[in-house]
Amino acid sequence: MQPILKVIHIDVKNTTIQRYRTPLQNAHTDSSRKAPLPAGTPPLPPARENYTVALTVLASVFFMWGFATVLNDILVPHLKSVFELGYGQSLLIQFVFYLGYLLMALPAAKLLERIGYRPAVVAGLIGMALAAVCFVPAALSASYGVFLLAFFLLASSITLLQVAANPYVAVIGTPQTASSRLNLVQAFNSAGTAVAPLFGGLLILGRSVSGTTLAAGAAISAQQRASDARAVVLPYLLMAAVLLALACLVWRVRLPDVGGEARRAARAERSKHSLWRHRNLVLGVPAIALYLVAEIGIGSTLVNFVSGPKIGNMDHARAAHYLSLFWGGAMLGRFLGAWLLRRMAADRLLAGVSVGALVLALTAVVTEGPLAMWSLIAVGVCHSIMFPTIFTLGIKGLGPLTEEGSGLLIMAISGGALAALQGVMADRVGLQLSYLLPAACYVYVLFYAAWGSRPTNALAEEELTR
Repeated sequence: MQPILKVIHIDVKNTTIQRYRTPLQNAHTDSSRKAPLPAGTPPLPPARENYTVALTVLASVFFMWGFATVLNDILVPHLKSVFELGYGQSLLIQFVFYLGYLLMALPAAKLLERIGYRPAVVAGLIGMALAAVCFVPAALSASYGVFLLAFFLLASSITLLQVAANPYVAVIGTPQTASSRLNLVQAFNSAGTAVAPLFGGLLILGRSVSGTTLAAGAAISAQQRASDARAVVLPYLLMAAVLLALACLVWRVRLPDVGGEARRAARAERSKHSLWRHRNLVLGVPAIALYLVAEIGIGSTLVNFVSGPKIGNMDHARAAHYLSLFWGGAMLGRFLGAWLLRRMAADRLLAGVSVGALVLALTAVVTEGPLAMWSLIAVGVCHSIMFPTIFTLGIKGLGPLTEEGSGLLIMAISGGALAALQGVMADRVGLQLSYLLPAACYVYVLFYAAWGSRPTNALAEEELTR
């Protein structure tokens, strides 16, 4: 990897652009001043960085936070049975978890600006590990309140990872392939979400009385409920160990970062521009929020939906395998989306999957049996490219405002807390009709794809250096 020798600042229309030159490029320039190149000599192509190692390491980070997030979907039905909760009460798990995004996104963006990308990722991983350990006293004391606190702490750490890693991947390489690149790395996030239900189904639901009991609402003794609560201890201790190992790996691997000169220039430029003049960001914030309402609402209730007597008629441990298919569809869709986004416009593909998700959700509402079950599972494929594509469309053209814009978009993930509204609807009108809420969310995502994602007042893109 060639070291950077020189940073040149060019001010064009009040926007600072950094041009980075390598020794080879300097040698070519200097020699050209002394003597003309021989006739027929092709021009020297611009040097290009290879970010394969950085993307590989970040893919592991994306995998782990996807894994930790979707493990919540196993704990929602599990703790619902352990503490004898209604749908609305059990979805407080997701409310508290996504509240962490709302409260911590902007502080995380400020921390990122101060310490840089790699330290922020390491801090987020260590925070996740410590939060995972907090599930142990929650399980041993069988306290729902302590569980909720552990979920909040876990979400706060994941927020820091999201604020750092999403824009980091987006600005590595050319702006034209940002959506493709982020979808590719998000595919590994989806791999984590696909593995988590299998892991949780085996080590949590499969080792609990409530998880292996077919009859809904079957009586479980207080001693059995306490034992079921302790089933959470081993999975979260294992997760904490893996997170600490990954934090050590990220710390030891050399990752590219926004150069110090570029960061100083960006801070100076921020005072000259306003986030609120960028329509794609302003309308992208509710697009992220409403997408999360749909994703979390479906993911958190799918086990209960599939278990229903008129749908799949099975116990929760078996239904967890279908939840894995839901998230597995998102993983495959992101790999496919990364390929498609190199060949078609991001907004067009986002519009297509929005229509598909709307049709599938409505089918799940008005039908029963396998058709309803597989329609809702197939929504996962449509979800696949929604978040990373909305995110890259939202930060497009923000230039030196990218970090702050990223903080707002990550804060919008707190929309997942509103998935608790689906629990309230399910308690009042039934679980199946509650999927009208995600269907309404897809209508807004379609609007964003068709019009709201068009950038206004675009600024120069940021670049990364070694």
